[in-house]
Amino acid sequence: MICLGIESTAHTFGVGIITEEGKPLANVKDSYTSEKEGIHPTKAKEHHIEVADKVIKDALTEANLTLKDIDLISFSQGPGLPPCLVVGMEKAKELSKKHNLPLVGVNHCIAHLSIGELTTGCKDPVLLYVSGANTQIIAYEGKKYRIFGETLDMGIGNFIDSFARLIGIGFPGGPKIQELAEKTTNYIELPYSVKGMDISVGGIFTNLKNKVDSNNYSNEELSYSLQETVFAMLTEVAERAMAHCQKNELLLGGGVACNTRLQEMTKIMCKDRKAECFIPSNGVLTDNALMIAWQGILEKDKASKHIEQIDIKPHWRTDQVNVNWK
Repeated sequence: MICLGIESTAHTFGVGIITEEGKPLANVKDSYTSEKEGIHPTKAKEHHIEVADKVIKDALTEANLTLKDIDLISFSQGPGLPPCLVVGMEKAKELSKKHNLPLVGVNHCIAHLSIGELTTGCKDPVLLYVSGANTQIIAYEGKKYRIFGETLDMGIGNFIDSFARLIGIGFPGGPKIQELAEKTTNYIELPYSVKGMDISVGGIFTNLKNKVDSNNYSNEELSYSLQETVFAMLTEVAERAMAHCQKNELLLGGGVACNTRLQEMTKIMCKDRKAECFIPSNGVLTDNALMIAWQGILEKDKASKHIEQIDIKPHWRTDQVNVNWK
């Protein structure tokens, strides 16, 4: 069986193709960017509509396949930005109808975990999932992926992007913030906000804004301090989840996990615990459709050719999915 997956939850429109044995055949994407603002849902939707057919064509070319070789279509059903999700769903339905292929909608967050397990070989990890809108500590318990901690306000990626806009950097801001942070080690004290197993970054953002307005600190110092503070918070709650669940594997997922400083902190923590830290390649840490295709393979039994009732689920939580493939 070969599955073609479509990703369109936010800034990225992607198409991935993978076999039932877990062999990647293609992973192509095109992402919306901005020089001055964050992700604008309507503009991102327009971007996805514009690039969709080309991305599909390029993925099939990369895989050296045609749609006649595809057995299953999957797509990101949620969570995500509704205008963006609709583009992926409609394109998936179009392919399903035209080529008489079964269709399955999958949970974007769980797909991050599944592709991480496939590509790194970890077996039963705690997942530190950090992306634009999502910040969750996830682990499998009792036939579901449970959320053991999360953000109480902004996702870490959105928080970093908001700070980037504050200092005049475009979207996405994460890589540029990391570059600035690497230019200094002068730490400026910021609030440290861990509340049980959850974190909060709203107050940190307000504090950073006040510091930017004061003109007393450089962008490099504030970027470094932001990373040191927030990544330490994430590492703390991830370690607490590992202890609570009695698991000795940590898996990183989401675009923010591409940050080498966060990777360094989690590796140190895992080494101290005599645990293993698994970090997938950047190509599957960031939003991608290979993970959607693989999740489609895992959930192929849920696929249907009766697609009229299938709709997007913008607020679909990780712990609302019944896990019947493990």
